[in-house]
Amino acid sequence: MREGDIRGLLEQLKSGGLTVEQALERLRDLPFEDLGFAKIDHHRGLRQGFAEVIFGRGKTPEQVAAIVRGMLRQKIAKNNILITRADRRMYQAVRRLNSKAKFHPLSGAIVVPRGGGISGKGTILVVSAGTSDIPVAEEALVSAQALGNRATAIYDVGVAGLHRLLESRKDMTEARVIICVAGMEGALASVVGGLVSVPVIAVPTSVGYGASFGGLAALLAMLNSCASNVSVVNIDNGFGAACVASCINRL
Repeated sequence: MREGDIRGLLEQLKSGGLTVEQALERLRDLPFEDLGFAKIDHHRGLRQGFAEVIFGRGKTPEQVAAIVRGMLRQKIAKNNILITRADRRMYQAVRRLNSKAKFHPLSGAIVVPRGGGISGKGTILVVSAGTSDIPVAEEALVSAQALGNRATAIYDVGVAGLHRLLESRKDMTEARVIICVAGMEGALASVVGGLVSVPVIAVPTSVGYGASFGGLAALLAMLNSCASNVSVVNIDNGFGAACVASCINRL
């Protein structure tokens, strides 16, 4: 539920399009709905601008489906429903509730489109260093789109062949926010940051050989970037980068 949803409800009530009882029924599960194993935060869209996102890993398909069912019952808000780190069993359970659900196997994300529309003002560009970084980059891309942004991606443009990145210079300069996904030594974020005047959100990945320490080397390199427009999220956290980029893109 977002501010516009509440405003629309109040306007319908004022104009006589809704009775008080109907309005109460639509607000009944605010601010949250207690399922016992989960409390669905129906109020989050109003506070933060986008609905609660379901983290799939560690949940059963039945639990994920029950949360989605509760979110689908909301009659005011029509926010897209996003499940991250999910699997095909979860997707099958969700698709039984809504046939429009789509599974993105590279990232493990599930999106139930509900006509949320575009709320971001510009384009979020996702740039990945290598093909092995694509699963994390895809999580960022799918999440950014589900959160109401125009988002595009450029893959496999790492520092081992910078001419590949420079060919996309126009796309980078036209983006409002850039998410840069890289493993190994994580150098791509500094390069991208030095080429553009917009915020760059760096996502270190766990891709790399032994000395990369599961992404720690890339994380430390990005944190020590000499490009002053680079900020960093946690290792493999494509979703977190998309959330920050979405907040920036709505300003």
